[in-house]
Amino acid sequence: MANNNKNNESSLSVNHGVDQQSSINPERLNRFKGRKSLSLDDYVEGIKNGDRTILSQAITLIESTKAEHRELAQDIIEACLPDTGNSIRIGITGVPGVGKSTFIESLGNHIIEQGNSLAVLAVDPSSTRTKGSILGDKTRMETLANNDHAFIRPSPTGGSLGGVARKTRETIYLCEAAGYDTIFIETVGVGQSETAVHSMVDFFLLLMLAGAGDELQGIKRGIMEMADTIAINKIDEAAEKAVSQAVREYKNALHLYPETKSGWSPKVTTCSALTDKGIVDIWEIIQEYMQLTQENGYFKENRNRQAKHWMYDTITNRLTDHFYDHPAVKKQQQKIEQQVLNGELSSFQAAQQLLELYFDSL
Repeated sequence: MANNNKNNESSLSVNHGVDQQSSINPERLNRFKGRKSLSLDDYVEGIKNGDRTILSQAITLIESTKAEHRELAQDIIEACLPDTGNSIRIGITGVPGVGKSTFIESLGNHIIEQGNSLAVLAVDPSSTRTKGSILGDKTRMETLANNDHAFIRPSPTGGSLGGVARKTRETIYLCEAAGYDTIFIETVGVGQSETAVHSMVDFFLLLMLAGAGDELQGIKRGIMEMADTIAINKIDEAAEKAVSQAVREYKNALHLYPETKSGWSPKVTTCSALTDKGIVDIWEIIQEYMQLTQENGYFKENRNRQAKHWMYDTITNRLTDHFYDHPAVKKQQQKIEQQVLNGELSSFQAAQQLLELYFDSL
């Protein structure tokens, strides 16, 4: 009879196998743990010395939702303020598929070749479903991303337009203090974010395509009115007749709008970011615009108007954040909201109740 307890082993015994190693490099982990927190002076000195790592860390503070981070970020911005304002701020937008990333890299490389430095930022509230960001993949601007004279920063993902725009405005200050004399602010596409970008730039560039059906379809009148120049991109892929027709249609459309306060006549031009054709012309147009508006005083007037707008916009955003973060409001908000959905309260009564809860507990 076989011994069922032979060597006390079973056919169902489990081999323990090889011990699982940590996925984190212990050396890097220890180095991270040993890293001291930067002081206000460390941040300011690093930014003014053009340290891109410290600049990135400071921008992360701006994007943080923690009160202590936001407070430190504001102190950094205030300390850097005397070194801001010395850049050209350029807004760049366009319809999906227009080639914004390729265009930014082409124009950016040309600007750097002229002896300038460039920071590329984004105003992108991001998809609440995908949480994606327009500049999340820097490999689309590989040459620019690896250039020591360029700094590329994606916008925060999943935020509200107001919040992202506010953080982008603050980031502009830090990039200027770090010595970047040209700032690109890219938007996710044709939509609400263009208005936010227009309130923080000196020059607004709209990229379009030729031969894509109705040239003006999907372009809101307000966005056309904001454009200082319309550049028709990818002309290497379009028929010459289609390009000529697009130029003519856009020029005719611009003539319908009132004269600009800047004294500048918006232009229509063509380019191919892939072959760099027309890129030099666009930079010359921007330079021409800057010279005109600085001579006639509009540049300073526009900057002052934007600073005033940012001040009141910041007040509105801070009050809104304080209201929704208030314990009394947070406690009752969901209940009152449900009463509105159930038809038990009107929207106006609900708002009044929440406001009374807020003001009564201040």
